[in-house]
Amino acid sequence: MPPAGPVGGDPADRPGTRTSSTRETTMERVCFRLQVRPDRLAEYRERHAAVWPDMLRALARHGWQRYSLFLGDDGLLIGYLETPSLERAVAGMQAEEVNARWQADMAPYFEQLDGAGPDTGFTRLEEVFHLEDQLERVTEADRPADPDQRDD
Repeated sequence: MPPAGPVGGDPADRPGTRTSSTRETTMERVCFRLQVRPDRLAEYRERHAAVWPDMLRALARHGWQRYSLFLGDDGLLIGYLETPSLERAVAGMQAEEVNARWQADMAPYFEQLDGAGPDTGFTRLEEVFHLEDQLERVTEADRPADPDQRDD
């Protein structure tokens, strides 16, 4: 199981970490889990229906892209984001006053944080499949070395 919380260093050097390349930036795909207290599910959903605008802007400013949260009826919370660096994204948010307020407000909603905040107490999940990566490998393998060998 990958360690809880963000892990430093080059994402490509960490087991279970996959990256995707855009035109200019390599993006780290990050998935994590937390457990929301069953008695707080409705309120947790309400709080995330209208996140503070300053918090939204801070997340965007620090590289939290395509960030989504998924909540099961049992309280299992799965988060997904893409970022140039999870380490820098988390560190940037740690410096934001709005994040300190948000994390303090959110902490009571979670189980099993062991003294950490929700933004550092999560368990990171290993990516074991990504369709586009495998399609790219299959497509490259299927290309004939000689263009005259194509199936038309």
